[in-house]
Amino acid sequence: MSLPKHVRLVEVGPRDGLQNEKQPISVADKVRLVDELSATGLSYIEVGSFVSPKWVPQMAGSAEVFAQIQRKAGVTYAALTPNFKGFEAAVEAGVKEVAVFAAATEAFSLRNINCSINESLERFVPVMDAAKQHGIRVRGYVSCVLGCPYEGEVAPAQVASVARELFAMGCYEVSLGDTIGTGTPNATRRLFEVVGREVPREKLAGHFHDTYGQALANIYASLLEGINVFDSSVAGLGGCPYAKGASGNVASEDVLYMLNGLGIETGIDLDKLIAAGQRICDVLGRANGSRVAKARRA
Repeated sequence: MSLPKHVRLVEVGPRDGLQNEKQPISVADKVRLVDELSATGLSYIEVGSFVSPKWVPQMAGSAEVFAQIQRKAGVTYAALTPNFKGFEAAVEAGVKEVAVFAAATEAFSLRNINCSINESLERFVPVMDAAKQHGIRVRGYVSCVLGCPYEGEVAPAQVASVARELFAMGCYEVSLGDTIGTGTPNATRRLFEVVGREVPREKLAGHFHDTYGQALANIYASLLEGINVFDSSVAGLGGCPYAKGASGNVASEDVLYMLNGLGIETGIDLDKLIAAGQRICDVLGRANGSRVAKARRA
């Protein structure tokens, strides 16, 4: 299969990245990060999450962040809403697109959100109904698609069944997440081959973690399967909570550099992206997780 001509990057740094950082981050720093990402040419930024701050303290203040960012025409500013209460808070904050998530394994679902896969999907029914009424688009995530910290390898058919449910419920796109980063290119291709029979490939996205250094290889494998939407995190923000010291999300800069090299259009300015990533790393007092950023700055 030939490579896609255009790829949409879904920037998850402000949400999936920052939620795994150790120290508190001010609303002002979050707003600045989102505004700088808006200026890079990204068309989709996941800004925050409407979840209890008791469970995810880093996502406190998401409503204030939405109130203060400079919204740019043509950019989607989304939020994660794990339940109806979170959805209501997101609507109140003026959010126009939300995301919901389910796991591909029962063990991860129980440990992560304290309910079975079916129960988690049932929780989304009122969210989907309300989203329709408000004209809000919903994106779906499936976690642990290529491996689970509790169950090990995951059968593609298991992933396909959860992805199919989310799509049937009304998620316009379903992002398949290699949460612990154990996937390899062949397994990735097989995954999209199987899930692609249940959900059209143009409605699927890839979300790869770089724990085992396989993320870029897996993204390339996905491109060969016709996938043209990928989630990534500026400066590789966010560790993997299931593997001590491991890197988490693949760095947006590294994905962009590879896509540029393949002649695939994204509309994103690499230098501006590197600058935004470095600035938030300086605020956090952490090393930049992007190899491209490190190499350019050296």
